[in-house]
Amino acid sequence: MTLVYCGHCGQELTDGDHESCGTALSLEPPRYCDQCRRRMVVQVHPMGWTARCSVHGEIHG
Repeated sequence: MTLVYCGHCGQELTDGDHESCGTALSLEPPRYCDQCRRRMVVQVHPMGWTARCSVHGEIHG
């Protein structure tokens, strides 16, 4: 699986510096699918979070 897009801002990983996005993603769930750039459905619960892309499925954190 190759990461193409930033999970925080949705921009291509080759466009600019995503260091601040990486910091944000260490504290909160991704909002964009890192494979297709679709906005994901995110649910935060006491034990963590889930983020679901309509094409690529669900991830947990």
